[in-house]
Amino acid sequence: MRGFRTMGRARSAAAVAMLAIVAVLAGCGGGGGGGAAVPLGVALVTPATANGEPAVASSSVAGQCAAPRFGVDTDTGAAFPDQPGSVATEKSWVRAWIDETYLWFDEVPSVRAADFATPIDYFGALKTPKLTASGNAKDRFHFTADTADYRALSRNGIEVGYGFELAFLSAAPPRDLRVAYTEPGTPASQAAIGRGAKVIAVDGIDVAEGADVAGLNAGLRPAREGEAHSFTLRAPDGIDRTVTLTATRITRTPVQNVETIPTPSGRVGYLLFNDHMATAEVQLIAAVNQLKGDGIVDLVIDMRYNGGGLLDIASELAYMVSSPAATTGTVFERMQFNSKNPFHLTAAQMIVPFRSTSRGFSVPAGLPLPQLGLSRVTVLTGPDTCSASESVVNSLRGVGVAVNLIGDTTCGKPYGFYPEDNCGTTYFAIQFQGVNQQGFGDYGDGFAPTCTVADDFGHALGDPAEGLLAAALGFRATGACPVQGPSKADVGRSKAETGNVPYLIRPPARENRIVTRP
Repeated sequence: MRGFRTMGRARSAAAVAMLAIVAVLAGCGGGGGGGAAVPLGVALVTPATANGEPAVASSSVAGQCAAPRFGVDTDTGAAFPDQPGSVATEKSWVRAWIDETYLWFDEVPSVRAADFATPIDYFGALKTPKLTASGNAKDRFHFTADTADYRALSRNGIEVGYGFELAFLSAAPPRDLRVAYTEPGTPASQAAIGRGAKVIAVDGIDVAEGADVAGLNAGLRPAREGEAHSFTLRAPDGIDRTVTLTATRITRTPVQNVETIPTPSGRVGYLLFNDHMATAEVQLIAAVNQLKGDGIVDLVIDMRYNGGGLLDIASELAYMVSSPAATTGTVFERMQFNSKNPFHLTAAQMIVPFRSTSRGFSVPAGLPLPQLGLSRVTVLTGPDTCSASESVVNSLRGVGVAVNLIGDTTCGKPYGFYPEDNCGTTYFAIQFQGVNQQGFGDYGDGFAPTCTVADDFGHALGDPAEGLLAAALGFRATGACPVQGPSKADVGRSKAETGNVPYLIRPPARENRIVTRP
């Protein structure tokens, strides 16, 4: 099983070992959320009488914690709502929250709370066992996260690390780890570690064949600030060097490499967009204003590594790309909940419009957003393109904007969450499916590309010679997809992408469609 490091208290069936792995990561949205796997064919029961355990309202046991938090929550300025409780009351809340809000509450297997050590383990078993048309798990996105860590990442883009994003081209021996990109101003960028660098050794442990998986994981995913680990890296030119990196709090820059590319038929804009987080709002507005000032006639949005995030950020981006004719009075995304309407929303509250003004994530709320007025856009995609990123594609197509996809099939996540904190853990249970203006949202197996192109780690992102971007520019000029080269690296990457295997090992909180309660 291909593993990954989760955030804080986050747990997943795929979080056991990052590298001693031979199968597919449990979905690009984070995976199993913990607990024992539930075999297909187990009895399904109605939630009100699951296993004979008494049904309770989630509100009646919310915040009754085995280890309550005390004092003031610095995020909200209010006292923590926790009261003394027990593991059993936390499990009761988990069961009730699933029964009330989970999109597929009537497909949840019959499992006993007493059979699970923790509420997180129990939560991991409370999901549908059904499959998509291609045989993927329908819900491969169920997860939890430590509340404080989740808020730090989603609001401020902060997490502990070195500042590089690693791509696992092969997670089983012989392993192949490459640097996908680096964040500016971080230890990785200061050490001049660039895209395409191959990780040869970590703390002297051979990456390709090393048996010390725990040692590799410890170096690759540091748990605390101040940890120092050595890395032997091979640059694309074949030169090896060893550097020592010290983990620090990394502030992500979700929008990078904003460029205007001259072509015979007009200027084409390009931007790398990696995360739908709060700080992306100000950066996307600045990028669109820059490109609009440059007089672009077409746009390439590079979301090959964008796992999603805030749905309102996706809506703002889609509005800024398109025109008033497309977005006025139309739906960006309509949320479809279970038959209980668990959050008691009106029909209007279930609609996310194309946001024409800022939402106040990182600029003042209510500012008019610029528009490029484009009737077509190209998006660079791959198996790490997920959730809110797919909403941009689906929603633009829903209002008649032509969206060409260059790269490979997206992750397939038309679902989203209202994150809910209970006792210091934030729970992410799928609560809605998003559909566009035309009512379409059935892409559980992802969006297929217009042109299939293997990821190119030999060129910088934004370089017109980089494989996906070059293919996008070529397709725009000729309407033809490129013929893929038969190189061994390309073939290997194509196989991984065709299998819808994500490259990046990220906290599942970075791979979502997240909305805030009305």
